[in-house]
Amino acid sequence: MTTASASAPAPRRPEDPHPPRLVRLRRAVAGLRPRLLVAFVAVAALSALATAALTYRAATTSTLDLTKDTALDELRRRVDVLAPALPFPPTQGELDRLAGQLSGTGGFRDWRVLASYGTAHSEWTQPFAVPPALQHTVGAGHAAFQRFTDNGHPWLAVGVPVTYAKGGAAAGPSGLTVYAALPLDREQSAADSLLAAAAGAGAFAAILAAGLALLAARQVLRPVRALGDAARALAQGRLDTRLTVTGHDELAQLSKTFNHSARTLQGTIEELRAVESQGRRFAADVSHELRTPLAAMLAVTDILDEDAEQLPADTATALRMISNETVRLTRLVNDLIEISRLDAGAAPLRTEAVDAATAVRETLDLRGWSEQVDLDLPAALPVRLDPRRFDVIVANLAGNALRHGRPPVRLALRGSANELVLTVTDHGAGIPPAELPHLFDRFYKADKSRARSEGSGLGLAIAQENARLHGGLVEAANSPDGGAVFTLVLPRGLDQEEEL
Repeated sequence: MTTASASAPAPRRPEDPHPPRLVRLRRAVAGLRPRLLVAFVAVAALSALATAALTYRAATTSTLDLTKDTALDELRRRVDVLAPALPFPPTQGELDRLAGQLSGTGGFRDWRVLASYGTAHSEWTQPFAVPPALQHTVGAGHAAFQRFTDNGHPWLAVGVPVTYAKGGAAAGPSGLTVYAALPLDREQSAADSLLAAAAGAGAFAAILAAGLALLAARQVLRPVRALGDAARALAQGRLDTRLTVTGHDELAQLSKTFNHSARTLQGTIEELRAVESQGRRFAADVSHELRTPLAAMLAVTDILDEDAEQLPADTATALRMISNETVRLTRLVNDLIEISRLDAGAAPLRTEAVDAATAVRETLDLRGWSEQVDLDLPAALPVRLDPRRFDVIVANLAGNALRHGRPPVRLALRGSANELVLTVTDHGAGIPPAELPHLFDRFYKADKSRARSEGSGLGLAIAQENARLHGGLVEAANSPDGGAVFTLVLPRGLDQEEEL
């Protein structure tokens, strides 16, 4: 027989199967597909960027080194040819003539040349300033070069010192230095073209990576999505759900494992359902079979109770005990029949428009509890519910408070636009926190020492099932002032005409 647990009461309203837009957006952004896409594109972009940077650096360095070496060698060669014919110390005119010869010949037609001796120097073919660091290095007797920018254009400046030898002596500095400045616009343009090509290749690689990522994500996520759909279907009770297994990779093995687990789960649940069905049928059959003899026993004990005072004391005591146990057994059988109907789905809900306040008063009056319960009821509270099942709920909650709590027991009824709320409060010791989750379990009794109490252990379970049948619930808690509080929440179920 299935047990109802209070640890997971039915919610008042079903959860919205469609998550909010923000949640869906967050799931989409944090999903595997966008992460896979971002990873592919990031790797491709970083790889392309690194390749472009390294290629640009290598090509630029190689081009500049080649230009520098060629210019330096060419300048040295020209100086070696022209310098021996220059008288020392050279005049201003000779310096200008040397600079003009160096500028107008050779492979570098567009370089600018300056010849300097002491404080005298030739006129620039086109004016520009020699970098001070280059002047210092060349003045110290070393050939050197330096890249610099002038008016937004890149330049390469090279300088060589001129040496001379007299009478077989070792060559020494002559004091003459020659500088040449070569524009690097052509090389810079080639480097920029290379960088643009590398950037285009990187963009193409990123687009290609995005396409590959989408293709890979589709291939990978299709079985994962199918697995998720199958898991949801299995959770919804479709135990015959199976996955189509294709291939021999890890996802195929996962699908096989899922199918095996689903088959095992289906077999186990079917066995449990069969056992549960047999148990319910057995309890229902036994209860129905006991009903007739119990009715006869009740009739006999009622007659004997009338004559109990005329019997000996021991016989009268035994008779009253039999009568009480017969009543208790009758109540238990009736509860078992009721719970069996609820489990089998054979408990119809026959709703009608009633006044909840009047229905509560009638329930208490019928059982003689009106003087034992303090009522806080509105003048009228129209609702639509099943009066018989509402009577069962109220009787179980009030009876539980009267049997297990302490007076005063208070019953309050309130109504909102859509709900009816009934609370039953006692002033006893309350419910131990460890017992709260189990109060609505069948045959559960909080006081283990009272194994044979007046109740059957099914009252609260029946109240909860009847509340769920209405689309509501019963909750149990402890009051801050002491004692237990049971709260019944039911939808009012009124249409517009009945509300008016």
